Amino acid sequence: MPLTRLLLAPAAALALLGTAPASAPLYQAPQAQADRVRADVEFLADDLLEGRQAGKRGHEIAALYVASQFRGLGLQPAGEGGGWYQRVPLRRATHEAPPQLTLTLGGKAETLKPGADMGIRPSVTERERKLDAELVFVGYGIQDARLGMADYAGLDLRGKIAVALSGTPKELSSEIAAHLGQQKDDMAAAAGAVGLIELPSGTSNPLGSIGSSGRSSTTDWVDAAGQTGNTAKGLRLRGGVSQALAARLFQGAPASLADIRKQAEAGQRPKGFPLAARLSVQARSQWEDYTSPAVLGVIPGSDPALRAEHVILMGHLDHLGIKADAKPGEDAIHNGALDNAAGIATMLEAARSFVRSGKPPRRSVLFIAHTAEEIGLLGASYWAAHPTVPAAQVAAAVNLDMPVPLYDFTDVVAFGADHSTVARTVAAAARTMGIGVGPDPMPEQGIFTRSDHYPLVLRGIPSILLFTGHANGGKPVWDKFFADAYHQPDDDLKQPIRWSALARYGELNYRIARALADERQRPRWLSGSYFADAVAPNAPRAVR
Repeated sequence: MPLTRLLLAPAAALALLGTAPASAPLYQAPQAQADRVRADVEFLADDLLEGRQAGKRGHEIAALYVASQFRGLGLQPAGEGGGWYQRVPLRRATHEAPPQLTLTLGGKAETLKPGADMGIRPSVTERERKLDAELVFVGYGIQDARLGMADYAGLDLRGKIAVALSGTPKELSSEIAAHLGQQKDDMAAAAGAVGLIELPSGTSNPLGSIGSSGRSSTTDWVDAAGQTGNTAKGLRLRGGVSQALAARLFQGAPASLADIRKQAEAGQRPKGFPLAARLSVQARSQWEDYTSPAVLGVIPGSDPALRAEHVILMGHLDHLGIKADAKPGEDAIHNGALDNAAGIATMLEAARSFVRSGKPPRRSVLFIAHTAEEIGLLGASYWAAHPTVPAAQVAAAVNLDMPVPLYDFTDVVAFGADHSTVARTVAAAARTMGIGVGPDPMPEQGIFTRSDHYPLVLRGIPSILLFTGHANGGKPVWDKFFADAYHQPDDDLKQPIRWSALARYGELNYRIARALADERQRPRWLSGSYFADAVAPNAPRAVR
C-alpha cells in the first residue's frame, strides 16, 4: 500500500477508538451554566467591541474581560512578566508604490505590470528589496522523504527563484496535502531559493495565482530578533503570475506548461528544470507595527510528579472587526458570536468547572485566549515559537474554535483523531455525557491544519480541534451557517443560539481537560501517523 494511504480514514480511526454511540443519557446543562455562557457571548459579541479585530480597541476590551474572568476564578497569571498577557508583535506590510518588475525571457527584457502580469507580496523583513535571479521550475516544490517526493533533487536553487505548480499531487490525503501546501515556502528556502512563484492551477481565471500568492498586503509576527511566523527565513520573494505569463515562462523549456499540467492531471509528478528566464525586482515596503494580546491563565497541578506538565485548553478571541466597504445603513460589524466568542465562553465555563469541583487537576491546565487567528494563526504561532511554558512539558492541547450551538448536538468531531490518543480521551469523556464522536464531515477542507492547534502540532504537541458534529440535524444547520453567517456580520446574537447546548459543550470541554490532566500517562502520538513521523519522530508511540 502506498505510504500516502497508510493513514486511516477518520471514520475508521474513530471506530478503532471505540466511539460507538454512548450509553449514558444525554447531559442536560443546568440553567446556571447556560446563563453563564450566554453572558460571556453576549458581552464578547456586542457591537461595542466592534468585531474584536486584533490590534484594535475592541479586542483589547475583550482581552481585559477574559483576564478579569480568570482573576475572578482564582487562576494564576500565565503570560509574560508575571501578567495575564502575551503581547504578539505584529507587522502589516504594504507596497509604497507598485513594484518594478522586469522579466528577461529569451534574452529580451520586458517590464511586467504589477497586478496584471504578476503580483508579489510586500516584505515584513526588508523595506528595500533589490533582487535579480534566474527562474527554475521545481514541479510541485515539495520535499518529503516519507512520501518519496524530492522535487528539488538534482536542481541548483542557490540564489534563484523557484517556480512551482500550485497545490499538491492529487493522490495525497486532504490533511497531508493541506500541510504540505503550507510548507512550500520553507521547502524552497531550505533548497537555497530566494523566492517562490506559484503557478495557477487551472486556466479559467486570467489573473491566475496573483490574488492568492501575490496579495497586496501581508501581516506576520516579527519578534525582536527578526524572527517571523509565516515568512520563511531567506525567502525574499513570494508571488503569483497571470495565466498568460505562466505559459510564457516555459518558452524554450524542455516541456510546455500545458504538457506539464497534463502530466499532473494524469497523476504523474513533473520533474523540474531551469527556465530560460530571470526576474529583476525593485520594491519598497511600508510597515505598520502593532501588538495584540493573548490572555493566559493557569490552574496549577497538584501532583508533584505531574504538575510541571501542562494541558492546554484554548480558543481564539479575535474576529474580523468592522466591514470596510459597508454601505450606509448596512450592518458593518463582524461580531463573531460563534466564531469564536462561543468557543471562548465554553473555555471559561470549563475553567469555572475546575474551580467549582474543589479538586485541583494533577497536571497543570493552561487556558489561552489567542489573538490574530483570523489573519493566519499568528497568535498561536507566536506562542509556539515563544512558549510561556516549555513546549516539552505540554502534554496535549484541545482547541475550541467555532462551535455551532444552533441545534441540540449529540456528537462532536475531533479533527486530528487519527494522529494521537487525545481523541481517545475525547471519546471517553463524551460517552459519560451521552455524546458520540463522529467522523470528519468535510475531509476535503483539510480542517486539521486551519486553526490554532496546528502551530502546536508543528512543535510536536499532540493536539486536536473540537467541533460540534453533524448528527441530530446538525448538517443542515452547519451548511446554513457557512452559507449565511460564517465570516459575515450575520454571525451575531440574532442567531437562534441554544444556550443549553453551548453549556453542554462547555461541560464536555471540562471533562476532556480534566481527563487529560488526571490520566497517569500523558497522550501519545499514534504509530503509523504521518504527522507523528513528521513533527515528533522520536516521541513514544501508541499502537492503534
